[in-house]
Amino acid sequence: MDFTLDFAAGCIGGAAGVLVGHPFDTVKVRLQVQNVDRPLYRGTYHCFQSIVRQESMTGLYKGIGSPMMGLTFINAIVFGVQGNAMRRLGNDTPLNQFLAGAAAGALQSVICCPMELAKTRMQLQGLGERKSKQRLYRNSLDCLVRIYRKEGIRGINRGMVTTLVRETPGFGIYFLTYDVLTRSLGCEPDDPYMILKLLFAGGMSGITSWLSTYPVDVIKSRLQADGVGGQNRYGGIADCVRQSVKREGWRVFTHGLTSTLLRAFPVNATTFATVTLFLMYMRNDGAGPDCEARSSLTASPQQTQTSSL
Repeated sequence: MDFTLDFAAGCIGGAAGVLVGHPFDTVKVRLQVQNVDRPLYRGTYHCFQSIVRQESMTGLYKGIGSPMMGLTFINAIVFGVQGNAMRRLGNDTPLNQFLAGAAAGALQSVICCPMELAKTRMQLQGLGERKSKQRLYRNSLDCLVRIYRKEGIRGINRGMVTTLVRETPGFGIYFLTYDVLTRSLGCEPDDPYMILKLLFAGGMSGITSWLSTYPVDVIKSRLQADGVGGQNRYGGIADCVRQSVKREGWRVFTHGLTSTLLRAFPVNATTFATVTLFLMYMRNDGAGPDCEARSSLTASPQQTQTSSL
């Protein structure tokens, strides 16, 4: 029953997060992969403005099909695995929150990598055009099918190593930060600021997680975008790092960071607050939020050390 609730809560929270954050993600990817010799965008705001002007508001939601299908399921896996791992670890401690989150991050990478590959390719399709004259991919699923036919299993798993390197510690830090913040902020049954505290803790968890792994994400995006236009530039992870640093300096690892952090707060605030409130409501038999129901997103009845998870 607990696993089913964790799974359902992850689905709902994931869908809410995608709707809020996808436009920021589109801006992030455009900034990460643009040609430094002929940059299309001067910064985050200019990129956002240019997409809306040249491609309309729908340009910001290019490729949303893949994360809407994938992230909803991925969040279900993340919260389901993390909850199950916490029950097996037994004690609700910050270290166990990190370990459970890391396990969840590693497992969901298998789905996350192909999903982000399709999303990246769709976001770069018809760059700067209001209506793409030549659309290589009809949708995210068609994108993956075409990549598979051309490159096989290896093609649809392009960027898997960097995804694992990003997601494993990233999700560990994600759940650890949320646990520490919710413990510090406290939990009162009649606290009028409870939802604001959940939103703040969730948003800061997302920002902390992204800051800790962002350089890896830049390399992942470049590897997954490599080959768009028919030309492969990188021979692998090390070659991508070497070429990127040589051409653009160490600041290359901050490209798109502003839009990522702008996206991280509302997305993760929405996701964590939705998941937490859903679990609180369901575990309290629909009677509404109660402090005791918030003892943990993942804790079993035998766990006595409480947190706002």
